[in-house]
Amino acid sequence: MAAWRYLAVFTMDKTGPKWAAWHAMTKDEQDETARIGVAAVAAWEEAHRDVILYQGGPLGPTKRIDDLGAVTDVVNLLTVFMVVRADSHEAAARLFEGHPHMSLFPCDGVEVMPVLGD
Repeated sequence: MAAWRYLAVFTMDKTGPKWAAWHAMTKDEQDETARIGVAAVAAWEEAHRDVILYQGGPLGPTKRIDDLGAVTDVVNLLTVFMVVRADSHEAAARLFEGHPHMSLFPCDGVEVMPVLGD
């Protein structure tokens, strides 16, 4: 079976309990968790380098333009993205089980969708 491309978008509810717990930490606790987390993410990426097609990265503030041309600032759950290769949609999703963004950082999920077309 041919491998497919999947867009993975990490999500974080900025009103949820994981976000609140992160912000309840002291600056030193956040820094130490981030130090451990960055190393863990690097190790995850190294272990999965053969299936990461595009590294992606963190996503910044969002602006939305509607069909009438109005531009507004919006808050959404999207925080980090990457493109991976997998043999199935399920396999692509399973790549992110236990990912450090969810176990150490306050992300609460990863939405995985096929990239359609060429």
